[in-house]
Amino acid sequence: MIKLKTLIVVLLLLVPYLVPALPEFFDKTDPDILLEEIISSMDDTDLLGQVMLLGYYGLDPSDEILEWINKKRIGGVKILGWNVSNLVRLGRSISLMQKTAARNPLEIPLFIATDQEGGWVRHVKGKTSITPGNMSIGATGMPEDAYQTGVYIGRELKTIGINMNFAPTVDISTNPDEDVIGPRSFSSNPINTATLATSFFQGQDSTGVISTAKHFPGHGAAVGDSHGMLPIVKADFNTLWKRELMPYRFLIKRGIPAIMSGHLSFPEITGSNISASKSRYFLTDMLREQLGFEGIIITDDMVMTGALIGSKNIEEACYTALNAGNDIIMISRNTSTYQQVWDYLYRKLQEEDSFRNTITASVMRILKTKLKYLTGDNAVSLYPDTDRIIKDIPAPTGEKFFLDQAFRSVSILRNDKLPVKIENSETVLLAAPYRVFLTEGKKRIERASVYYFPFVPDKESEKKFLADFKLEAKNFDRVIFCLANKFSLKMLKTLKDLDIKVTVISTLTPVYLLEEAWINSAVAVYGTGYESFMAGFSAILGDYIPTGIVPVDSLRIQGTN
Repeated sequence: MIKLKTLIVVLLLLVPYLVPALPEFFDKTDPDILLEEIISSMDDTDLLGQVMLLGYYGLDPSDEILEWINKKRIGGVKILGWNVSNLVRLGRSISLMQKTAARNPLEIPLFIATDQEGGWVRHVKGKTSITPGNMSIGATGMPEDAYQTGVYIGRELKTIGINMNFAPTVDISTNPDEDVIGPRSFSSNPINTATLATSFFQGQDSTGVISTAKHFPGHGAAVGDSHGMLPIVKADFNTLWKRELMPYRFLIKRGIPAIMSGHLSFPEITGSNISASKSRYFLTDMLREQLGFEGIIITDDMVMTGALIGSKNIEEACYTALNAGNDIIMISRNTSTYQQVWDYLYRKLQEEDSFRNTITASVMRILKTKLKYLTGDNAVSLYPDTDRIIKDIPAPTGEKFFLDQAFRSVSILRNDKLPVKIENSETVLLAAPYRVFLTEGKKRIERASVYYFPFVPDKESEKKFLADFKLEAKNFDRVIFCLANKFSLKMLKTLKDLDIKVTVISTLTPVYLLEEAWINSAVAVYGTGYESFMAGFSAILGDYIPTGIVPVDSLRIQGTN
């Protein structure tokens, strides 16, 4: 039985010396041939395990996930927010899981994956950098901002032992009512998105972390959230080709190693409501054959409602997804679900030669990717150094870079009353669903009062917050308000008929200000860290003239952009 370590030794040590002297030996040491030998030595458990990427509950790897790594030889583990308390603990958890995988006969290392897009989506918190996010990069329009963001995020993940990141998000922001993606998008312009996404990928790739572009074919024009439904995208093929597929066309030419398939329906293209994540047309005909993608395709989480619609159960959905062209199915939680899926797929693997061929081809692509990214000098360490985690996260130079980026990205939305001139006699109220906003505001306006409200309150307390806030705001001459989502928009609207001055610092996506013409002074920031709010307050108070351009055409509310 050939182990992966043996393969690495042959490729990295023997081939450079043997090939010049023995040309006939080349065919025998070709990576594909050696990988085929490994695959031929794999039993059904080895094969099926490699196409499964699973999550676990808790801050430490559960006994169940360790058993799945040991006995089912799964190919990867997903790190979610609930797995992270502090980064050293996470690094030790990753070491334990990789050591468990190394005890298997083939010693194949795990993909350790997470969602660290930057900005709004940051599953690994702790001391990792809080970045302004993709829409902020789109507002600067600078590929260097995208590249360096990829570098900083990649370095931090690499230090922790995470070798795969589900980023960049390359969805085109075309539907103002679509708030699932929002600031996760770079731009509404396909070429700009493609350029910035490619730069992000190249930066992250330089660190040795595997980039995964998502959500194929594109979520930006979708109506609805695939976590709770199957979103529908009303686009024909020509529109899709010129718009949603543009970033993928760029990224594939630059060698993106992985793409995530989205739970999205394109009825005008397929003639049905089948999800793209289960569509052979999208994954095999389009992504593989038409676009020429040779890397690995990973499903979005298969427990999402959008993945299940059209299937009797999750095991059938996973079977369909693999047959359609996915190489890896991701299931984030519930070991009883894992077993259901395993039993069903294992039976199909034994009964259907065509399914066995499909899985074998997927395992070949998976092992190629592992060989390329999980071995060599630039590979993410399987056993992270906890001293380096303490020392190198966050990167000392990262704070200044992201602060500068936040300032570069601030965009004017309404400038009739900008900059804000606060008279000594004025009373000021700062209101926000982020405490860091209130902290940064108090640094600039020390005498201001503050009002904190939740990002999403429960239904019972929503009316109380709306009424209490309006009563509180009546006592002030000026409100500086942080607009971030639908509930904060409701809070903002309570001020409309009051005889007070209102200035808005919009964060995440500025879409919520679109119909509020009564607001005459507003700027957009795109992140939720102190850097973004410091930049926002500096902009409205006239410290500098913002130069960011809102990267979404429909959101350019003020003609100054």
